[in-house]
Amino acid sequence: MLKTYKLNGREVDSLDLKILLITQGINIPSDELYERFGNTHRISTSTDPMACDCLLLPDQTICHITNVGPQSPFSLGIDTSNRPCLFYDGNVVTEIDLPQKTRFYEQSTSSGMPFKWMAVLQSTDVLSFPYLWPCEYARAGFACQYCHTGGFTEQLAREGQPDPPFPTPQDVAEIVNYAINTEKLASHIQITGGSTMNPQAECDLITEILHTIDAVAGLDNIRGEMLIYTTPPTDPTVVDEVFEAGADRIACSLEVWDEELVIQVCPGKSRFTGRERHLNTLLHIADKYGPNKACSSFVIGVEPVESFLAGAEYLASRGIVPIASVWIPHGRPVLGTTEAPGIDYYRKLRDGLAEIYIKHNIEPPGTAGFNVCLCRDTWNHRDEIVRRKACHLEGC
Repeated sequence: MLKTYKLNGREVDSLDLKILLITQGINIPSDELYERFGNTHRISTSTDPMACDCLLLPDQTICHITNVGPQSPFSLGIDTSNRPCLFYDGNVVTEIDLPQKTRFYEQSTSSGMPFKWMAVLQSTDVLSFPYLWPCEYARAGFACQYCHTGGFTEQLAREGQPDPPFPTPQDVAEIVNYAINTEKLASHIQITGGSTMNPQAECDLITEILHTIDAVAGLDNIRGEMLIYTTPPTDPTVVDEVFEAGADRIACSLEVWDEELVIQVCPGKSRFTGRERHLNTLLHIADKYGPNKACSSFVIGVEPVESFLAGAEYLASRGIVPIASVWIPHGRPVLGTTEAPGIDYYRKLRDGLAEIYIKHNIEPPGTAGFNVCLCRDTWNHRDEIVRRKACHLEGC
């Protein structure tokens, strides 16, 4: 059951609180938290963004930590019982927990590449490779507005600078091996790269990566799922080789359902792939492999709720999983603003998404939930969310 909290007299539940922490960020005013818990828990000095830190609310809801300084009303510190605690305007909201300590970020591959620059630990059981190769749309000057890594690639290209070195399949495999076999940190693996102009070559590379992971770490040792994000190819059957190599699910992400807004928000995807190619690949996967095998991420907070829910309904009714990734507005404007919608927007979206998941028997990836995604949290609490909505409408 979702816990509730008070923010200066206003009641919010854990998913509301997660949204507020993602969109408003957190202030960590000193290294006191790290000094007290850094040797026993996963928290980095000044919350290094490369470490993808998170906190756990009392009902185990996972919340991303972005240290934005004093501009946020939320802060992390230690209470009088020497426990890590979340504050709002200086008042205690709740005690929190942190994931257990790991040596993951101290490691390097046999080629000398630090894990820290290639992969992150999300939640309590996810290993994620967020950007395994540069986005060619960004290098062409068409990065998605919300994408921080794409924006960095676009800036390098504008300045005539080369991309930094990217990992090889062997590097990726060694990282997976460490996470699932050495420290046993992860049950789920996510592999993502930038969008490319040659999706066939991209799928070939992903296939090589999966074969190398199998040789080094053993795909059978991955207790959860292997989720692959890829650019949709012209011929949808190209993704079959990725499934054959060991993928459990494949995501070709539309990001925004509104056909006018997506041209502005995702100029590269609109120009080089387009909505139809994404849908063709997603529908091919759903038709051939069944429901819950094809996924599409959406960046929620940049389009009207009604538009997102229309897209989620369209996909879910065809067995495709809509993934709700919360827009992080800090520092990179979308449609000219860095201000996220109010909490009522996310509540309406969450209520509608829970109904869609139940109606179409759709299950998003993960177990505990992801740092900045609302989908698995919504699924984990779907029955409660729908009951609460019905009760509210009936005035009970």
